[in-house]
Amino acid sequence: MKLVRVLVVDDEEDILEILEYNLSKENFKVYTASNGIEGYKLAEEIKPHIAILDVMMPGMDGIELCTKIRTLPFSKEILICFLTARSESFTHISALESGGDDFVTKPIKPKVLISRIKALLRRHPKLIDKEKDEPRVFGELEIDYNQYVVRIKQKKIPMAKKEFDLLKLLTSRPGRVFERSEILSKVWGSEVIVGNRTIDVHIRKLREKIGSQYINTIKGVGYKFDF
Repeated sequence: MKLVRVLVVDDEEDILEILEYNLSKENFKVYTASNGIEGYKLAEEIKPHIAILDVMMPGMDGIELCTKIRTLPFSKEILICFLTARSESFTHISALESGGDDFVTKPIKPKVLISRIKALLRRHPKLIDKEKDEPRVFGELEIDYNQYVVRIKQKKIPMAKKEFDLLKLLTSRPGRVFERSEILSKVWGSEVIVGNRTIDVHIRKLREKIGSQYINTIKGVGYKFDF
């Protein structure tokens, strides 16, 4: 998946911290701003794929910021989701009429917001599909995420689905440490009850197939992919 840039604008520091943490765990590149003016400048600079705007902010509120962002020449490529503590329908209507694509009511549930973001991304397949068809190369290792194919020096390596899913997760953010709990959640989910031994076995199998130099163990924490 293409690295998705997310801009979060909210005047509440705790909300910025919570969203930055949870969105980063989903492999989004997160930028934050504490007011509308700063948010607009960041939007011009980073050209976010998604902007998450708080409606009620001092100075330039979220609706005004949205309207201003929609004047940017690349604004059609920006998805905008509002955060609002209000339940009145007129607020939601104003948010959408100003150029917003969706809204989430506070208090925010990170899982709900992430689900909304992923749903919005599916409306703009060019943000994710272009690189979906392009294999990624890490040294002698080549991974085709679309075809579920792994090659070493052009030689196809047989791989079970969970092994591939684990490799896909680790290679999604080279250099980043994935904690065991996160690996279990994202690779195995709630479909079966598995333990840390399951991760270790799959890591061992991956190392046997692609080489031990790619996957590093961070003792007491988890694993990371380097090349």
